[in-house]
Amino acid sequence: MPSATSYATSELKKPSSQSPDSEYNITMSDIPAIEPIDLQAELEGNDPPQLLDVRDDSELGISNLPNSINIPLDDLADRMRELDPMANWVVYCRTGNRSAKATEYLIAHGFTQVRNLATGINGWANTVDSSMLTY
Repeated sequence: MPSATSYATSELKKPSSQSPDSEYNITMSDIPAIEPIDLQAELEGNDPPQLLDVRDDSELGISNLPNSINIPLDDLADRMRELDPMANWVVYCRTGNRSAKATEYLIAHGFTQVRNLATGINGWANTVDSSMLTY
């Protein structure tokens, strides 16, 4: 499969003492997650979740899931108010690491239904849509 040679790694801006990296004490196993095959079933169901893509703009042309809202991880703290905290969200990135941080951050800020796409969009490509590019 073709691959991209670069992508940006991000950290949330830390506008206050509430940093997802140091203040929340949540481990990866504590973060609600969903596997790609289960997300596929939910997306085909009657009440599909909202998709939040936290990858950088430079990554969006490589692969994406339809109807996703893109807010790069670096911008999430400033743009979180654009999202409905009561909606059912699945957050994704390339491999699931940045989206796990975003999921943790959203939960800490009152979002009640948010899950991380555990293996990211690359996991989706490897298990659900083999025609999708990975990087």
